[in-house]
Amino acid sequence: MKLSSLTRVMAKRMLLGSSLAALLVGAASWSCAADATTAAPKKPEPTLEQRIASLEAYVTNGDPTTALKTGPKDKDGNPTIPDGLVTPTSATSGPGHNAWQMTSTALVLFMTLPGLALFYGGLVRKKNVLSVLAQCLGIAGLVTILWWICGYSITFASGNPFMGSWCKFAFLKGVDSAPNTDYSYWVSHNVFSMYQLMFAIITPALIVGAIAERMKFSAVLAFVTLWMFVVYFPLAHMVWGIDGLMNGVWNAKAGIKAIDFAGGTVVHMSSGWSALILCLIIGPRIGFGKEKMPPHSMVLCMVGTGMLWVGWYGFNAGSAVGADGIAANAFTTTTMATAVASFVWGMAEWIVRGRPSVLGFCSGAVAGLVVITPACGFVNTNGAVIIGIAAGLIPFVAVWKLKEWFGYDDALDTFGVHAVGGTLGAFLTGVLAVLDVNSNLATNLKDVVGHTLWLEQLKAMGLTLVLAVVGTTIIAYTVKAVIGLRPATDQEREGLDITDHGEEGYNLI
Repeated sequence: MKLSSLTRVMAKRMLLGSSLAALLVGAASWSCAADATTAAPKKPEPTLEQRIASLEAYVTNGDPTTALKTGPKDKDGNPTIPDGLVTPTSATSGPGHNAWQMTSTALVLFMTLPGLALFYGGLVRKKNVLSVLAQCLGIAGLVTILWWICGYSITFASGNPFMGSWCKFAFLKGVDSAPNTDYSYWVSHNVFSMYQLMFAIITPALIVGAIAERMKFSAVLAFVTLWMFVVYFPLAHMVWGIDGLMNGVWNAKAGIKAIDFAGGTVVHMSSGWSALILCLIIGPRIGFGKEKMPPHSMVLCMVGTGMLWVGWYGFNAGSAVGADGIAANAFTTTTMATAVASFVWGMAEWIVRGRPSVLGFCSGAVAGLVVITPACGFVNTNGAVIIGIAAGLIPFVAVWKLKEWFGYDDALDTFGVHAVGGTLGAFLTGVLAVLDVNSNLATNLKDVVGHTLWLEQLKAMGLTLVLAVVGTTIIAYTVKAVIGLRPATDQEREGLDITDHGEEGYNLI
């Protein structure tokens, strides 16, 4: 009996201990669960209306988070997104916009390779055709490497009004498939960077036209390397960088509230004015003014012109960074201005020279493309026609008379078309831009569009001109002192195809 009683007591105590242990474990588990709940509260979900609004923003190429900005204001009075409230569409690329941007990237590359290469190649003598092709190919590879190392970062990372960061996107670090919302909500960052790379490639390649047939390949590469850092990267940041000095559309604090949709100042003014300075420093071709130097193949020139025109749709309409209404307007105005300018140039030539030439139609088309470039996303169709007429007349006079008056050897009329045309386009953009075409103009420029915008354009044109002229002068004389700019006289007479590349463009038996 005593043993049985002792057993019962021990059993009761064990049961009581187990119960207490279970209670303690349960309490600990409840406490941990409570702590976990406190540490990681459930994120609020967007409402159905907010999700639909975000999808509508995709269709209009807008900010998908606008519908979520209903919370408290920040220090500047702007609405903020409530903590933790996110939408699935706010950090992913949109398939339609991404597809158009990749297509545009390919089109802009098509402008250089083979468009510009064939356009310029057909205009030189046959002993130098490969030299032009090689310069375009060499520049494409060189600029891509510079872009990867730090060029993209200098141009499009935030930094200061004159230059971006050298390190933020160096070696394309962090440039992945998620959008960089400084520039687009729906296009992948890596696609945007490749699109802008194509602009960086074609801009120095345009300079080749002014110094064709007389500049060493090694000197071309050395010049372009320095020119990209001194002129292109800083200028592109000032005009298109999110905190750029001349980015009047998106930077509320821009010192110069100018606009440039697709590169009137960045691409055409910079390359055109640099081309003039470089051709003056390097001097004319041997025999210039004494020997005839006709294009060796107008067929190639015409084919290259057609490729430039087609590729330019990516250049201009692609600068909307999305397949939206602004891109559609740029597509339309590009077509109108180019066709009108090509016709007007040809007719002007017919009047003053007695016949229209294929070269005249080609030059007019390129001039129209150049002059409409800064304006295409800001002007309406009538504005584009006005620009086309101006592009067909003013660059024509520059090509026809300026070289005759001043005697410089701009071999392929880079200055007359790109510098004069780009400067003309930048100015006309300030005169003809309208708010109805591009609502983004109302963000920071509502009070100047249609009033004093042309004054801001003059400021941007002046700064671009100074940077291009001074930068090119310093670089050209530096390269000349270190490795020289020109080949030997006998090599130039023989042709750069053989002396620089050991090949001939045409091996006819």
